[in-house]
Amino acid sequence: MSQTKVHNLIILDESGSMSSIKSQVIDGFNQTISTIREAQQTFSDQEHTISIISFNGFGIKMLHFCDPVAQVKEIDAKRYAPAASTPLYDAIGFSVNKLKLVASQDEKFHVLVTILTDGEENASTEYSAPAIRQMIGELSESNWTFTYIGTDHDVSKAAADIAVKCCIKFEKNNDGIESMFQEERKVRKSIYRKIFG
Repeated sequence: MSQTKVHNLIILDESGSMSSIKSQVIDGFNQTISTIREAQQTFSDQEHTISIISFNGFGIKMLHFCDPVAQVKEIDAKRYAPAASTPLYDAIGFSVNKLKLVASQDEKFHVLVTILTDGEENASTEYSAPAIRQMIGELSESNWTFTYIGTDHDVSKAAADIAVKCCIKFEKNNDGIESMFQEERKVRKSIYRKIFG
């Protein structure tokens, strides 16, 4: 039986306002990486890759791009240092288009895109809300699944504005962040099972 490529793309807000929850975000994402590692072991018909792309007003950083699970390093305070503004649409456009080129070469694939931000778009220059909405809307009709995770803004509206159907809202404190990452991992596992179970 041929394997299905599962591309896990995480788009992570690294703007200044995330600095107050920096350590919790690092811990949570490292747990998410562990969940993806477990899925790689659990589902023999899946081959997982991880892409972690962070963004702020200074630019877009590829911490990992389509790396096999075994090669992925955990995030730490050196690699994740929040500062500056929130060019959210540029980060989504860049990441999704880059991954789309790779995934299109796979015979069987599924993409899970997770967007985590604590604020609304405020600094993009290359992509607009309508452009991102069209892109996500089209991809969601195929084998792409998008989840928008947010706090400190109208999360449901922000997700709907760019055609993301699944959204998770969280409180910006220890309990809220812990609960959010638990929910994120639960959603992730259910998608793995649904697609390949």
